[in-house]
Amino acid sequence: MNPVTNDREAPSTGVGTTEPLIPYVQRLNQRAHALDRRRPLLWDATFTGFWVTAALIDYTGGGWRSITHNPDAPGPLLLALSLGLSVPLLWRRTHPAAALLVMTSFALVNSWSGTALQAALLQLVVLYHIVLRLPLRSLWWATVLLLIPVLVSAARYGEGEWSQQIGSYLTSVLVAVLIGVTVRTRQNYTEALEDRARRLEVERDQQARLAAAAERARIAREMHDIIGHNLSVITGLADGGRYAAGKSPERAAQALDAIAATSRQALGELRRLLDVLKDEGAGSAELAPQPALTDLDRLIGGVRNAGLPVRLTVEGRSSLPPGRQLTVYRVVQEALTNTLKHAGPDATAEIALVHGDRGSVTVTVTDTGAPATAAPADGRGLPGMRERTALYDGTLEAGPRARPEQGWRVRLHLPEESPQ
Repeated sequence: MNPVTNDREAPSTGVGTTEPLIPYVQRLNQRAHALDRRRPLLWDATFTGFWVTAALIDYTGGGWRSITHNPDAPGPLLLALSLGLSVPLLWRRTHPAAALLVMTSFALVNSWSGTALQAALLQLVVLYHIVLRLPLRSLWWATVLLLIPVLVSAARYGEGEWSQQIGSYLTSVLVAVLIGVTVRTRQNYTEALEDRARRLEVERDQQARLAAAAERARIAREMHDIIGHNLSVITGLADGGRYAAGKSPERAAQALDAIAATSRQALGELRRLLDVLKDEGAGSAELAPQPALTDLDRLIGGVRNAGLPVRLTVEGRSSLPPGRQLTVYRVVQEALTNTLKHAGPDATAEIALVHGDRGSVTVTVTDTGAPATAAPADGRGLPGMRERTALYDGTLEAGPRARPEQGWRVRLHLPEESPQ
């Protein structure tokens, strides 16, 4: 067998599996930035110490003599210039303008005396930080400060054309400015992205809270409609059974059977509604109670069993969407519940359901209860009906009937469906 290897199999051998360079450098950069944020003074002192050492090496090693115009410059002057052109780097980030002014004064002495120490180029580092931290208009005076020592040196010890010397230095200034602008632009872009991410996170949390509040309101509305109506029916049946217990035991037994049936129905609907709250996948939402207009007969039958005579009239035919049917059903249910609670024992109710064109529908529920007791006292029923009506841009009117009639009237109108 002739062993064959390829590049795709190479990593599995354990040889040559060095870490990619870019992620490694990125991690080092992140660690350096983290250290700088925690201890900025330590980083500044380390950076400044490095360049102070380099300037002193240039001075003590005699490297400055290869380009100087004054090889007989005294040692104390060279030491003062080396420190004056490097130590201000310690304040390059906190006070870049002041650092540049101090370094420029030493750079003028450096140019006038002809020592021409290379430490003067450290002014470009301060220029970089001016571009990074100060308004860009600061570049004008910073560039003038940098050019003054160059002009002094060219006028006093100039060899060759001025334009060549100044042009070379301006190129260095331009490179420092471009680097500063590039880093500043990237920092601004990164800060903008971070700010956007924070705002999106806040907006997401707000939307989640709003959605949770809307869901709580929807569940409370459904539970009010289910429990409130069925308890009202049960109360009416219990009162009727209590009156019938002494005269007609059979009627009392029928009332108890109706109470049991209504209780089981309410319990079943409540369980289906609570199943929606369980995190059991999308299928649980399908179990939520969604009554339709076909359930009105059963609703009215339960109210009649509770002792309230109800008459239903329907005009026209229309295939309403499930959401509109649910709204009509809940409004009728709430209106009958309020009649059971407040209209009194001798009241009657009438429901008029009128289907219009293209999904419009009008339903009117009236009762003959006493005006003093007809107004519903529940704090959630009418707001719930209005919320459901507003979902379809409908109108809801609820209030006492006009005299000489007595009782309460609820009128719901859902307009035509908007074309898609």
